[in-house]
Amino acid sequence: MANWCNNWVIFEGTPEAIEQITQLFKSMAEQEHKDDCGQLPDFVQDTHGDYFYNISQDNESAGVFQYETKWSPNTEAVKQIAEHFKVNFTQDYEELGCLVYGQAIFENGILNDTCLDSQDFCSYELDEETDTYHFEGKEYDSEWEILDTLLERKMANAKIQHNEN
Repeated sequence: MANWCNNWVIFEGTPEAIEQITQLFKSMAEQEHKDDCGQLPDFVQDTHGDYFYNISQDNESAGVFQYETKWSPNTEAVKQIAEHFKVNFTQDYEELGCLVYGQAIFENGILNDTCLDSQDFCSYELDEETDTYHFEGKEYDSEWEILDTLLERKMANAKIQHNEN
C-alpha cells in the first residue's frame, strides 16, 4: 500500500489557460470516480507513475487544486501540464511518513524544486510526554511551523547561491 503524498498546486496564466486547466482537472476527477484509478492527461508522458488521485478544486480560487500521489510529488507531470498550457505554477507537497516536504515553482520555463532532507527533519524533536516539538530552543505545538521555517530558509539559501553564481 502506498503512502499518500498531499499536493497543492496553483496555476498562473491567462484566464483562458486557467479555464482549460480547470476543465482538464474536472474531467480527470470525473474519470477517476468512474474508473477508481489515478489519472494523467493524454499529453503527459508518464515516467514515474505520476498519477493524480483524489483530485479536488478550490472553488474559491481559479487554478487551485489539491490531489494525492503515491509516495512523492508528481512535479514532472505538473510541469508538462504547465508547458502544454503555457502557464506557471507553484506546487506544495508533503508526505511526512517518507520525510517529504517541499515546494516546486515553475516560472518562465524554469523549475526550482526545493525540499527538506533527512538532516532538516533531524533538526527538531518531539517531546512525547508534553506532545510538543522543540526547535532552536523554542517549543511548538505543531511541527508545521518548523517545517515551513526550514523550507523558507532552504529556499532563501538556494536563491543566495544562485545569485552568487
